[in-house]
Amino acid sequence: MNKLALTFSTVALGLMAGAAMALPTAHDRVYTADQNSNTVSVFNPADNTLVGQIRLGNPRPDVLSPLYRGQINVHGMGFSPDHKTLVVISNGSNSVTFIDTATNAVKGSTYVGRSPHEGFFNADGKEVWVVVRGEDYISVIDPTTFKETRRIQTAVGPGMVQFMPDGKLAFSVSSFTPQVDVIDVKSHQVIRKIDVVSPFSPFLQFTPDHKEIWMTHKDVGKVTRIDTHTLEVTGVIDTGFITNHLAFATVDGKVLAYVTVGGENVVKVYTTEAQARLVATIPTGALPHGIWTSDDSSRIYVGLENGDGMEVIDPAQNKVVAHVAGGQAPQALVFLSNVVKDGEGRQNLVPLANGEPLNLRLKPVTAPDARGFVVSRNLGVVDALEVSLFKLKPQTPYNVYLSGQAAPVASFVTDAKGMANGTAIGPTRHLAAPGAMATASRLVVMEGNAAADESRAVLVSDQ
Repeated sequence: MNKLALTFSTVALGLMAGAAMALPTAHDRVYTADQNSNTVSVFNPADNTLVGQIRLGNPRPDVLSPLYRGQINVHGMGFSPDHKTLVVISNGSNSVTFIDTATNAVKGSTYVGRSPHEGFFNADGKEVWVVVRGEDYISVIDPTTFKETRRIQTAVGPGMVQFMPDGKLAFSVSSFTPQVDVIDVKSHQVIRKIDVVSPFSPFLQFTPDHKEIWMTHKDVGKVTRIDTHTLEVTGVIDTGFITNHLAFATVDGKVLAYVTVGGENVVKVYTTEAQARLVATIPTGALPHGIWTSDDSSRIYVGLENGDGMEVIDPAQNKVVAHVAGGQAPQALVFLSNVVKDGEGRQNLVPLANGEPLNLRLKPVTAPDARGFVVSRNLGVVDALEVSLFKLKPQTPYNVYLSGQAAPVASFVTDAKGMANGTAIGPTRHLAAPGAMATASRLVVMEGNAAADESRAVLVSDQ
């Protein structure tokens, strides 16, 4: 090879390497399913801005009357192999919404069984499988007619389903049964059941080579690894309190796993070798939930359930490099490349309507293991105060007070695991606003009917 040819080859290889790690462009999009505002937020990853929102329903609490139009609890997401169609699952209205990614227009809707959770296209794009978590089956939908064509019997509470790229097998995790169902796609039959460590799994993802699936266990803070050839569990990783979703990225030639740990407000980074090792912990905003990687692994996108927005991670630096406000309580998140062919892609979008949330941590006083957090969202003349409590006494009543007030702002009875979650509506946020005087009221959690007393409380807010 002569010197000119060698130089040309070297330059070409350099250009190819640069292209392989090129940052996302304005033709790409990031989407979040916003549960409280009932929107889909659409982000431009080229400049990390919110392009606008697809409004699928009215925001909370304007969903208490009979609903004849619109969706409630916009929650799950999937997409077609050609990236032309986004499917959005709303578990409050039992719906699957089909959205044209080029125009942001709703193409059709399908109504399925009780409380669907996630949906995804199969490998050839001819079927959409939606897990019906409130029941025990997968609803198979024709994406051209938007009609359900069949149901696949599964374990109780299917949480998510994903497909092998050859189209032969699908894997369905469960939110109520400690089991993974392996499904033959052609026959639509479960052919294998794999026992796992926990009954609550909301998410699964394949490694880039599809040799493993990794699934999260939100209730016990673990991740299970399964070999897609032997169909055996190969490992379980202790990841942390409220382990939500996960994604993979290739960094310096090595595949790493990125796990959102909502209770710690971090993304944890693990190796994918036989014995996974924790190699980094990346602080994020409030309650990271959905996560997805750009096609070239140059960026990782994280939805903040209590932060009402999206954050961008640079995996080369293991740090957040951007924060973008979005819809309220984002759940699922996906990145789709090359969906905007021309223009800015703003058709059929509306501007962001909600403001920034206020997050409060609850720290234990008389119950050392107790945990909790609160997010307050302004709704105009009132506020929505969402309270999450953990590791309390099972089947026990608890009241939440503003210190100095006699009446509670919220009351709960914990479940069998000592957990409780609920939302109170009222004029509360200004009493805990940033910058308030030190004498301002705090949130106080009391067991039973005891009056508010910070010294005897189970939990108190950190502000």
